[in-house]
Amino acid sequence: QELTERLGDPDVIADSKLLMKIMSDRSKSESTVTAYDEYSTLNEELGGATELFQEAGDDQEMKEMARAEMKEIENRMNELESEIQVLLLPKDPNDDRNIMIEVRAGTGGSEANIFAGDLVDVYRKYMTNQGWKVSTMEESRGDDGGYKSITLDVKGDMVYSKMKWEAGVHRVQRVPATESQGRVHTSTATVAIMPECDEVDVKIDPKEIEMSTMRSGGAGGQNVNKVETAVDLLHKPSGIRIKCTQERSQLKNKDLAMKMLMARLYDIENEKREMEERAKRGSQIGTGGRSEKIRTYNWKDSRCSDHRLGQNFSLADFLNADIGKIIDAMAAKDQEEKLKALSEENSMI
Repeated sequence: QELTERLGDPDVIADSKLLMKIMSDRSKSESTVTAYDEYSTLNEELGGATELFQEAGDDQEMKEMARAEMKEIENRMNELESEIQVLLLPKDPNDDRNIMIEVRAGTGGSEANIFAGDLVDVYRKYMTNQGWKVSTMEESRGDDGGYKSITLDVKGDMVYSKMKWEAGVHRVQRVPATESQGRVHTSTATVAIMPECDEVDVKIDPKEIEMSTMRSGGAGGQNVNKVETAVDLLHKPSGIRIKCTQERSQLKNKDLAMKMLMARLYDIENEKREMEERAKRGSQIGTGGRSEKIRTYNWKDSRCSDHRLGQNFSLADFLNADIGKIIDAMAAKDQEEKLKALSEENSMI
């Protein structure tokens, strides 16, 4: 009720970020309230059906009808209890955020670059199917195809909640296109999923930043090669270095570099927090860190193995961007662990 009233507040309407947050909070609360209202109504109906059963006396037909109604109501109430439990579980505060996704080739030389490119193709297709907006922030292409590294900016509905399960080391076992002897090689690529953030989430002291400019190379018109539009930014405390050449103006490249720096610093803190939380509840789905080996893609057996789930999926489905099944399975396992931890906490009280 209070959130609905705030939507009509002129101060809220004037602040687009606050308006979006209140609308999001209202939407989340609405599901819980609706489920609870239905549960309360069913509880009253159960009382009425129980009373009817008790008053039926020797009327077996009436008793049977009341018993059937009671059973139906109790089954639905049990379902709602489970739903409400899940709705009341602590939410990941980043779930409704946009993201930056960084895919970086690991061990394996040219084949690792090509594999990184394969992952990017899958993610781009999946994101497009989700109706999300994807743009390239920076990229370094491999000599034989693919990417040495690439960072994408992704905006849409609940992006982090779905893509966070892709963070970690991905390993491929296959015969590379460049292999003449037909031998199977093992290569890796690392995926980092960084929630979008702003100055409120991350405070950066301008004195801690060292910035230099340079001329950009490559296509883009005469301005690109004659004017120093590229930005090289170093954050001294963390050692994070970002080079931005995507935009045609120095100011835009500086803004882009700062945005990427904030995301990376926030991601470091976020990773620490998640690792502590998962360790606290003895999580079986891994640390969530970018160094964790999460999946192996075996071309020979057409198999995609997720090590956190201990489950195999179709490689063809994955390459066709049908990754919803893996994401749903990870979300379900995470819910299961949270419910188990909650149950153990309650049993100790």
